[in-house]
Amino acid sequence: MALTGRAALLAALGSLPVGIWEPSWTGILAVNAPLALACACDFALAAPVRRLGLTRSGDTSVRLGETADVTLTITNPSGRPLRAHLRDAWPPSSWQPGTDIAASRHRVTVPPGERRRLTTRLRPTRRGDRQADRVTIRSYGPLGLLSRQGTHEVPWTVRVLPPFTSRKHLPSKLARLRELDGRTSVLTRGEGTEFDSLREYVPGDDTRSIDWRATARQSTVAVRTWRPERDRHILLVLDTGRTSAGRVDDAPRLDASMDAALLLAALASRAGDRVDLLAYDRRVRALVQGRAAGDVLPALVNTMATLEPELVETDARGLTASALRTAPRHALIVLFTSLDAAPIEEGLLPVLAKLTQRHTILVASVADPQVARMAQARGSTDSVYEAAAAAQAQSERHRTAEQLRRHGVTVVDAIPDELAPTLADAYLALKTAGRL
Repeated sequence: MALTGRAALLAALGSLPVGIWEPSWTGILAVNAPLALACACDFALAAPVRRLGLTRSGDTSVRLGETADVTLTITNPSGRPLRAHLRDAWPPSSWQPGTDIAASRHRVTVPPGERRRLTTRLRPTRRGDRQADRVTIRSYGPLGLLSRQGTHEVPWTVRVLPPFTSRKHLPSKLARLRELDGRTSVLTRGEGTEFDSLREYVPGDDTRSIDWRATARQSTVAVRTWRPERDRHILLVLDTGRTSAGRVDDAPRLDASMDAALLLAALASRAGDRVDLLAYDRRVRALVQGRAAGDVLPALVNTMATLEPELVETDARGLTASALRTAPRHALIVLFTSLDAAPIEEGLLPVLAKLTQRHTILVASVADPQVARMAQARGSTDSVYEAAAAAQAQSERHRTAEQLRRHGVTVVDAIPDELAPTLADAYLALKTAGRL
């Protein structure tokens, strides 16, 4: 069987007379000259790297936790075949830890005048824009002794969107919404302003809904029913200050707030309400306004993708002023913020009256499940101290929530997995009560 490449060269060198290996200049030249000639020929036969043509195609967006495929097309315009190792570099957060080396490296052979496609599969671990770095190509000759190496800039951006894991709750919340709107056999009426029908009074009905004229014409007490309000304005306000950077279950609080905001936006837009978004800390970080019902969810997802917490104290007065400019008339303002005592008592409470006198306010906050677990811990001295600290933290949190409720604010405080459905239930409860 014929030997090729490195094996053939080593065999040829190994068949030289033993005397050649003596430490003399003659022997050294006799060995090195054939090797140098082979290396020179191998280098000359390697396809040039700089003349290669590279283009990209593939996915431009992906949800966090899913995979995106980006295809790199390599065109070899030279008259020599390309035998290469290629590294398609991306930021480390484009893959799960430990998998980037295998995912970004490829072997490729491209005959003269032809093209080949290589696919790099990304699995990002963080939201935001992931931009491709340089493509490094090492082209080898037929013997694989020497290589040419060069880099190409081939720009491409993949936007990593929020995962929206709470969308699994949307069907059940829409079913409740249909019940409120009277489109199913279970007919529940809200106390809106759109008159629907008359029915017989039952204990527990609001006496203000009694229609006395209709009652006078019949032998039973008649009650007016109303359809829930539609075309209400919902303003979602994301506090992107330092408290939103705190990690809960290995993810920032801001991510859990975004997930809950997306579920509420999807539900409210299906209910016929208008949904806007404001992200603020010391300035406006994002604003989505005036979108049609079918466009609002994609716009929110795309805008939230690049939002990151800022390590600054939120300016409550600036946030209030921006919210009032965005919602000049009555609206439901859903503020996603922390229930820590200091930011609420020193920041939000002094300016809360400006919001409550015109709008219905709902505060949604992400609770840390680790605190609840610590509060239940027993069995050792350390666990008892941890339980005491957790109980104190919970007590302060409940006290802050009660302060907000005394100002007429609805408060939703739940762990990340429960925040989105609990917030959706609170929205439906406000809609049922006609408070929108």
